[in-house]
This record gives sequence, C-alpha cells and structure tokens, in this order.
Amino acid sequence: MMDAHTPARPTPESAGSGAITDVDVLVIGAGISGLSAAWHLQQRLPHKRFLVLEREASYGGTWLTHKFPGIRSDSDLYTFGFGFKPWVGPPIATAAEIQAYLGEMIEENDLDRHIHYNHSIETADWDSRAARWTVTAAMADGTHRAFRAPFLWMAQGYYRHHQGYWPEYPGMADFKGLILHTEEWDEATDYSGKRVVLIGSGATAATVVPAMAAKAEHITMIQRSPTYFMPGQNVNETAEMLRPLGLDLAVVHDVVRRKILFDQDQIVRQCREAPEAVTAELLAGVQALLPEGFDMKHFTPSYRPWRQRLAFVPDGDLFAGVRAGMADVVTGTIARFIPDGVEMQDGTTVSADMIVLATGFNLCVFGDIAFSIDGKPLDMGDTVTWRGMMFTGVPNLVWVLGYFRASWTLRSDMISEFTCRLLQHMDEKGVDRVEVVLPPDLVGSPRGLWVDPEDFNPGYLARGQHLLPKTAPGPEWRHTQDYWREKDEIPRVDLDGPAFRYARTRLPMTT
Repeated sequence: MMDAHTPARPTPESAGSGAITDVDVLVIGAGISGLSAAWHLQQRLPHKRFLVLEREASYGGTWLTHKFPGIRSDSDLYTFGFGFKPWVGPPIATAAEIQAYLGEMIEENDLDRHIHYNHSIETADWDSRAARWTVTAAMADGTHRAFRAPFLWMAQGYYRHHQGYWPEYPGMADFKGLILHTEEWDEATDYSGKRVVLIGSGATAATVVPAMAAKAEHITMIQRSPTYFMPGQNVNETAEMLRPLGLDLAVVHDVVRRKILFDQDQIVRQCREAPEAVTAELLAGVQALLPEGFDMKHFTPSYRPWRQRLAFVPDGDLFAGVRAGMADVVTGTIARFIPDGVEMQDGTTVSADMIVLATGFNLCVFGDIAFSIDGKPLDMGDTVTWRGMMFTGVPNLVWVLGYFRASWTLRSDMISEFTCRLLQHMDEKGVDRVEVVLPPDLVGSPRGLWVDPEDFNPGYLARGQHLLPKTAPGPEWRHTQDYWREKDEIPRVDLDGPAFRYARTRLPMTT
C-alpha cells in the first residue's frame, strides 16, 4: 500500500524542462474527482494520453490539506468512495483512512505515472485555430512549465484549501490568546488544558468539538444559528449482515451502496413533503443524547431540513461531550472579542485561551485560474452552464462539481462516465471541438444564480454566487443537487442533441 502522505513517484516529464508537453487530455487536480477522471480515462479510453496536474505535493485534495483535530468524512464511504473500488471500513472514515484508500486505488491501477505533483496552474488559454488549451503551471522552484491538450478536465474542487473565511469581529487584535482557522490548522498547535472557543457550526464543528474536548480543559461552540445534526452508530448494518456470508466484496459494496442511496432518497422526499415531521424526528434524536433539561434552542435550526447539508454525528460524540460537561454551546451574535475571550451581543462573555474559527470556506471558482479564449480574458460569471459541467462559449472543457446533499463522488464518477462518452463520440464524428449553445429562444432569457438560495444556501455560496456561471430556464441549463434524477438523465443525454455544437479545426461549426 502507498503511504498516505508520500507523493507518487515522479515521471520523466515532471523533472521539468523548457519543452511544452502535449497530451490528449489534461486533468486539473488529484483529489477524489481527478482520480476518478484518471481511472475512467485509463479504463474507457486507453488510447488517450493524459496527465493529472496537482498543486499539492501528494494526492487526496481535502483529505491531504485538512489537518484540524478529528478530521473525518461527513458522508458515508460506501457512496463517497468510488463505485468501482469496494469500501471495507466504517461508514464515516478518518482522513488517514480515506488517504490510504485513495493510495490503494492509485497503486492498483498504476495511475501514479500519470500524476504530476507541485504543479500550480496559473493560466489556461484556448486557441481556436489549433483547437487546444495551453496551460501554464508554476513549480515549487519558481520556474514555469507549459502543457497543451485539446481537452481540459477541471477537477480541482471548489474552495481555497489553505485559506479559510475569516469574519471581521471588533476587538480581534485585543484577544491575548491564539486565533486560528480550521482551514489553516497547524498540527503542532497544543490546546491541552486550554479553554477553547470554537466559532461556527455544521460538519466541521461537529468534528472538531469532540476531538478537542478530549484534551482541552473545556470547549464552547459559539454559533450564530443552529445546524441540523443526525446522530447514529458508525456502522452499516447491511454490510455487517452480508460480509459473513462470503459474498464478493464488490457485491457487498454494490448492495450497501444501493441501500444507502435508496434510504437517502427517502429522506430527501420526506424533507420536501413533510419537513415538520422530519424536523421533529431529527430533534428528538439529538435530545435523547443530551443532558436532561438541556435547552434545545441550541440545536433547533430556523430553516427547513436539507436547505443545508445534514451533519452526521457518528456515535453521537458531539453530544457525549456536552453530556459529560466537557463541551457546551452558546447561540447568539458575537459583539466583540475581548482580551480573555468573547463578548456576546446580550452582554454575556465566554472565557477562552484560544479561539478556533470554523467559519467556512472561500469559494475558489475554476481553481482561481486566469482563463482566456484566444487571448481574451474569460469571466466564468458571464457564461451559462449546461448541467453544471459545461459552459457556453467555453469549448472542450468540463468542470466537476459534486453533490452537497449526496456524496460528492457520486457526481464526479457520473461526470467521468459522461466525459469519456463525449470524448469517444468526438473521435467517432471526426471533430476536435465541442461546446454547448443556448437554443435561440433562451438567448435573451433571464439569467439565474448557480444555486437557488431557497433550495441550498451555505455561506460560501452566498458570498461567491456572482463569480459562478449563470443559469437559464429549463433543467438542462442549471446545476442540480438531485442525484436521483441525474443518475437516470445524464447517461441518456443525446450527444447529438441541440445543446451541443461540434467543429473540425479551422472549418465552420457544424451540429
């Protein structure tokens, strides 16, 4: 097994030279989406030359860069893991377990020869005459390398991995202790015996609070508003029942995966059709794990369930810390930081030696890469999306943005299958260019936001919607969180339909 923190071996090209490297497909990012792309390219289109360019020193994306205490998945690994590689561990896994799983996949499929690490992509320019992208990457030693490919596969994620969102609170400079963000966590940080305030809620807080409570003198989670939590045992009963029967691991994985997706579909339906009943059930599950008489206002959100992601709490460890008196929750608005803690708007104070910000991400649209078309800067906010993966006016490019309500990887694998089918279709047609085009009746139609805030409204999206591509009327021209619809629709997309326009280099566009 590859060590989870050791970069795969370098290839001859990664040593660097002044030459431009030409391949058929460039994949940006070696996280779970980029690795899915690489596996599918190798399996479905073995004749294609491809490279995966990764900014970090190793694979894994989130699971490499996140270092905060207790880092673990908030999706089950039967659906967050790949459909083609069985998961055999607990449903909710640590970052180290996920990295080991990804390392096994790379080694088993000899993918490391395709991956170049320490390549930070700065620019990407489409040349219409040559029908290819030229990408420049900055190296760790300050030099640059250039790569060319007809097709660009963006799998770099959606947030800045080393820069969290820092709200501005009055008096931050007055606080005598350490202030740090979960996105920028230093693993050498010692919080043993300290009074810790964590600002934020949701999946990150649910992970950090119980982990820090084990060492800190006390930890207080300060939240502006509560999050829905779903406690449960970190075990899958279906998997535990099937494994002793001697079934092939792939069969067990497939059955468990299908069962989880069926159950998730039922939850989504219930959230939409009977939100009051779902809310009551979720709150009852939390209340059962809290001390008698605990004020449930701290765990009673004001929004409908599923407008933001439900945060799963394995074995109820967040609530165990509250029950044991090692952690507590304060709900309200922060007025200011004071030298020895935080003062709330109501005048109460919370003492702290250390303040941890779990206040979310900064959106990173298309890797913060400077895109251009024939030398003209491209603003992705001016484009319209086709199904959240292709964009008007942007040829030969797909972007992987996974699901937030279901497991991210479900969509990255789906997009991988679609993109390989599209590339094969282009070869069969003898074309070297594809882009999506709005039908004439939608050219002047109103443009909508990437995600409807009434449907899904995490802070990082609210802050960055203006940077994202727009939507147009109709299900094709928007990004959806509906896996259960897309799993049937995307495999059946007509690649010769009116949304697609193909061309041969230097020849008129043809449909």
